[in-house]
Amino acid sequence: MNNIFEIKKIYLTIFIISLLSLLIALYIEFFLGYEPCKLCIYQRIPYLIAIFLTFLGMSYPKKLIWLYVLLLIFFSSFLLSGYHVGIEQEIFQEFSGCTGNSLSITDKNELLKLLNSEINSCKNVDFRIFGLSLATINFLLSFVIFILILKVISNEKNK
Repeated sequence: MNNIFEIKKIYLTIFIISLLSLLIALYIEFFLGYEPCKLCIYQRIPYLIAIFLTFLGMSYPKKLIWLYVLLLIFFSSFLLSGYHVGIEQEIFQEFSGCTGNSLSITDKNELLKLLNSEINSCKNVDFRIFGLSLATINFLLSFVIFILILKVISNEKNK
């Protein structure tokens, strides 16, 4: 019985971290007025999925499948945020979605609208917390959650 309580605590922890991460990102965007880039928006998706998966995990704590899926989700979040940090540090080139250099537009009105809109580049860091970009914080947070889930799965397999 104690084991199920520990697993539920892990799900609750992941739920709280995911919810807070999304709320903070939305606060920074809508109340502080910082426009996110496309990769910043994409990095919210794993946290949104994690919120729903933690409900399933809390409902069925004996099934470890939800931990495995969360492990995969946070590994993908780790990779995505690592790629974003690499763009910020100019290790990787920006993909066309970051710069708006899409050649697929053929309508002149769409092209004019695109040229008049401001597209926030993925390599520009407008907001920092303790000197770290939000992508860097997400990179570290995703790694910590990934290791936490891996440890829980390892402990469950050894029992």
